[in-house]
Amino acid sequence: MVKNFISLPGVSNARELGGYPVDDSVIRKGVLIRSGNLVNAKPEAVLTLRETYHVQTVIDFRSKDKRKNNPNAEIPGAESIGLPVVETMDYASMLKNLLHLPKLMTKKKDKKAVLEASYEYGLLGPEMYLVFLLRNRGKKAFRNFFRILLGNDPSKGAILWHCDDGKDRAGIATMLFLSALGADRETILCDYLYTNECNAAVIEEVKKEYESFGISGDKLNAMIYASGGVFEQYMNHAIDTLIDRYGSVKGYLQAELRLTEEDFTQLKEKYLIH
Repeated sequence: MVKNFISLPGVSNARELGGYPVDDSVIRKGVLIRSGNLVNAKPEAVLTLRETYHVQTVIDFRSKDKRKNNPNAEIPGAESIGLPVVETMDYASMLKNLLHLPKLMTKKKDKKAVLEASYEYGLLGPEMYLVFLLRNRGKKAFRNFFRILLGNDPSKGAILWHCDDGKDRAGIATMLFLSALGADRETILCDYLYTNECNAAVIEEVKKEYESFGISGDKLNAMIYASGGVFEQYMNHAIDTLIDRYGSVKGYLQAELRLTEEDFTQLKEKYLIH
């Protein structure tokens, strides 16, 4: 599997999709980038995105508050588009007992306490991806994501999409895009799991810390997930749920994101080369 890490100082988990196999084709190089947020992007990262990749559009899947309070570094010449997949209220609605909400909010300045409480209250785990995929806000965001991809001219430069860590909302968007092109599950999972290589140092640090407290199993996985890691079973759960409900990921793309056969053909023409 091609691993196209992009060195962008101040930006985590950056890679392009160019060279990924799709049947007898490969994805066009230099035009599709996924990453963590650009908030702390260094000048040399901005220069790379502008001069090497000629980024035309930056798609920000973060919440409205995150975009306002932690704005991205500007890429000169690039249009920035906010497509929030979830907002704070959506996380609150996931709580099995809304009485937990005030308790969670009192911990918001202590990241470790927030993670512990989030796990305890059922906010961390594979079900999170279904919130992205099956609620109206997420469907609207991903529908517009595809509209941008379809309207883009890859000969003019790249599209970059990101969330906070570039692994979950950006990861689901990438899974949907690769599925639309016809990529197999192995390719999708390899791209998804590459996050663990990109974030290896952070993941190892978090793992050691929680293991020192005697934490293991699902809770340890949830802490790693919340701190920069990903797990194959999380993405498999999302894909399998779409297959169960829609017959295939493509069925979801057609039913919920309103993609047509013409759209699929156009995406392949734009982003695949033989």
